[in-house]
Amino acid sequence: MKDICVFCSSSEDLSEDYYILAKELGVLLGKNKMNLIHGAGTIGLMGAVMKSAAAAGCFVTGVVPERLNRKNIVSDKLQKLVITTDMKDRKEYMRSNSDAFIALPGGFGTLEEVLETITLKQLKYHRKPIVILNYKGFYDKLLDQLEVFYKEDFANPSYRELYFVAKTSSEAIEYIKNYIPKNIYDKYLGA
Repeated sequence: MKDICVFCSSSEDLSEDYYILAKELGVLLGKNKMNLIHGAGTIGLMGAVMKSAAAAGCFVTGVVPERLNRKNIVSDKLQKLVITTDMKDRKEYMRSNSDAFIALPGGFGTLEEVLETITLKQLKYHRKPIVILNYKGFYDKLLDQLEVFYKEDFANPSYRELYFVAKTSSEAIEYIKNYIPKNIYDKYLGA
């Protein structure tokens, strides 16, 4: 696994420990000779992971839609910048050019990106590893909701295999390094 897509927040208003988490992930990507693909932001967790990854020797690719390509949000100094027409094209570029995905804590955009990536894996558009980094229980309520899906038969319990929940950056990286795709049965699509 070489090119790792990280979904995360662009907020500048978070507790410092979230930025420390993002920086730690960036350093680990570099130590493991992995590259970073992310949403191109130089602010928030996006900026923290980008700067630390670049400093750790990662090749960084930032992918931004034209509408968000603003000087106070995006810079091409530490990253190869890919500008797409819109968010749909941005997500498609990120998915197509990544070998694995990690969701750090984030807001609406992060949630939408990771859930769409899980859905596309369920529908067999890809077989890449997906990690939800559940730092300090950030995603506990989401994971509880997914359990409701399984309990109430809105989703097959085997779909838990579509993603991995990590508590630390190092656990996320180790999962990706040792990932072996599984055939997850789908009653409509088969194995």
